[in-house]
Amino acid sequence: MRHSKSGRKLGRSYSHRKALMKNLATSFFTHGRLRVTLNMAKELQMVADHMVTLAKRGDLHARRQAISMTYDDKVVSRLFSEIAPWYKERQGGYTRIMKIGPRPGDNAMMAFIELVDRKPLGEIKTVVKPKAPFKNKTKKVKPEAKAKPEAKPKAEAKPKAAAKPKAAAPKKAAKKDDKK
Repeated sequence: MRHSKSGRKLGRSYSHRKALMKNLATSFFTHGRLRVTLNMAKELQMVADHMVTLAKRGDLHARRQAISMTYDDKVVSRLFSEIAPWYKERQGGYTRIMKIGPRPGDNAMMAFIELVDRKPLGEIKTVVKPKAPFKNKTKKVKPEAKAKPEAKPKAEAKPKAAAKPKAAAPKKAAKKDDKK
């Protein structure tokens, strides 16, 4: 029996589910709206509503708890500074799920999850540092050697003498044991 076992497994292991929810929460508070399967939306709704409640509390411990539920600190900053004040007077129910029908490929029920009374959120601009040019670490590059003087061109190649069969080495006579 599954007593006190809340939540859906979503066909994933515990660590995969945890990473999925962190990714979805980060994307949800970045964009304000997501299109996911209905079961994922219902799971995300629990996480998102809890995070908004933490943001409304606003203390350091709540901020650290929210950071542990996302992958981007800028999302948490936006959650605490922009989103939490919208719901200052609201006592729960910060998200809504709207069913949009089955997905064509596998017929999974799809849904939008969005913030209730949402205002347009600007995209969070993240600065991506340009990567260093690719260096092939497996191939060792030798430093330039000093220029060698050009070798004189050889005159005609001399034909090699035909290989002579080697003379067979004389066999050693078998030693006979002296009997005394």
